[in-house]
This record gives sequence, structure tokens and C-alpha cells, in this order.
Amino acid sequence: MAALRLDAATQTLRLAEPFRISGYVFETADVLTVTLADGEHRGMGEGAGVYYLGDDLAHMLGQLADARATIEAGPSREELRHILPPGGARNAVDAALWDLEAKRTGQPVWRLAGVGEPRPIRTTFTVSANDPSAMAAVARRYAGAKSIKMKLTGELALDIERVRAVRAARPDVWLGVDGNQGFVRADLPGLIEALVVEGVSLLEQPLPRGREAELEGLASPVPIAGDESLVSLADVATAPRRFDVVNIKLDKCGGLTEGLLMAAEARRLGLGVMVGTMVGTSLATAPGFVLGQVCDLVDLDGPTFLAQDRVPGVIYADGELWAGPEVWGAPETVPA
Repeated sequence: MAALRLDAATQTLRLAEPFRISGYVFETADVLTVTLADGEHRGMGEGAGVYYLGDDLAHMLGQLADARATIEAGPSREELRHILPPGGARNAVDAALWDLEAKRTGQPVWRLAGVGEPRPIRTTFTVSANDPSAMAAVARRYAGAKSIKMKLTGELALDIERVRAVRAARPDVWLGVDGNQGFVRADLPGLIEALVVEGVSLLEQPLPRGREAELEGLASPVPIAGDESLVSLADVATAPRRFDVVNIKLDKCGGLTEGLLMAAEARRLGLGVMVGTMVGTSLATAPGFVLGQVCDLVDLDGPTFLAQDRVPGVIYADGELWAGPEVWGAPETVPA
């Protein structure tokens, strides 16, 4: 690849309202935008980093500074996997390389990735942790949603009430819950029993990262997804006997290139595949949309939490997500 110019910019995005999960309340989201230009074409990508791994803006910018010369030499996407570690910086650069390749070759990213022509995909809409009645009200507000994922905090009795309230408010939707590492092993039988009663279809990351071995031998009729425990391709081999579903987030694994490898390996191991996202703009969501074409479950509602998204942006309609060529990954810039 020819020599490139790397430009990086940061932005703090304001959320429309506070977002609560186990152990955290977010009111803003920091994102890194990378542009790679070769003098004729340019590609863009966005990364948000991984808060629970200390992958913040300062960390991402430091990684880019250290690797600038190597990146500007024009590596392939596979070479990038050995230049930067998994995380938000690599995700942003990887996305920019995909976008740049689309513009250079005249081929859309979905074709370069070999996923088939994209279609709108059903996505979950997330209800952040709050008191049960407030969560039920948010669930009702997602009138067009066909799938809802709700955040839990590890407070067993309260969490069960939260699930009951949301299910009562929306008996019609696919419903999943996300523990965000908040539970202890002893709580899981009681939690799972309640989830079965309420028709919950997924339990995501109930135990803290590093304690996933405690899930071995747990008989759960509700599929369990690994998120924080499964960062990159190297972690997928540890998933069997602990998790039923691998949740791939491009900020965790370092981009669409690695995400596609993770999806293929999860399939080989007989596991379900899910794509998720950190909070970010449509520019971050669009690569996940490409990966979502080959996933069983899609959780790509990040832009819906923002007070203001990028324009042009992805479209949410009738419970589905569409990322058009004007957002990212097209052979040429499509006018808004």
C-alpha cells in the first residue's frame, strides 16, 4: 500500500440522558476519529475504546503516536493486527483502512468483506438500569422495537423486579438481559429461574471478567453470552463450556478485520455470534452493521443514546437498523 497521512481527532459526545449499568453511570462518551489519506482518496473510522480496560482517549492517542510511522507506511489490515493491540485505536485505523480500500478499488466494504449484499437487520434497543417502573416506561417508549436488552446491576431481588416490569410492559418483544459483570455465581440459579419465567432469551456477562470459569457446569436453559470476558480472537477458544454466544465488539477486538475472524471461529466451535457496540456515532456503527450481516444477534443501538449523531447517519425504523453507503464504506462519497 502507498504511503498514507494519518490524522486523528477526538470528541466528547453528550448523551441524551444518563446511561446506567452495573457499577457505572455515563453522561458523555469520548470518541477518536481517524482519517487516512493517500493524496487521492481518504478513509475514516471511529473508535471509543474500552472503559473497563483503561482504553481511554489518552491511551488510544498514545498508541497512535507510537505507531504513526508504521501506519503511515501503509500496512495491510492483517499487518495492522500486529502493529496495534486490540482496542479502540486499532478499531478506528482498521475502519479507515476498510473505507480507504473501498474508495481505491471501487468495491463497497461489504463486498470486500465477503458478507453478501447488506439488508436491514433487527437490532436490540437498550434499557439502562433504573427503578423498575422507569425501565418499563422506557421499554414502552421503544414502540417500534422488536428486541430489547435491559441492563441489570447485580442486585438480585431488584433485578428480578426490573425484568418482570419490562416484560409486563412489553410482552411482545424478544428480551435479553446484560449483567455487565455484576453478579456472583451463587445468585445465578435464582436469576436464571426468574428469567425463564419471564421468557428472557439471553443472559449476557453475568460474572466479572476473570471469573468466567465459574460458569463451567452451570446448567442454564437461557443462553449465556460472553462480552467483557471475550475481548479478541485469542479469547474465543476459552468460550466453550462457559458461554453459548460470543459478543463481538469492534472496539474490544480492534476492528472489523478481527471481528470477522472471531465470528468465523465462534461458528467453527458451534457458538452463537452477536455483534455489540460501545456508545458512538453512526461512523462507529456502520462497520458493525457489516459484521451484523453474519450474526445471530445484533445490538447496535449506540447512536440512539446521543443527544446528536453525525449527519448522514444510520437509520432505525420498525425495530431494524440500516447503514447506507452515505455513512461509511462506499466506493465513493455519496451526497447526503
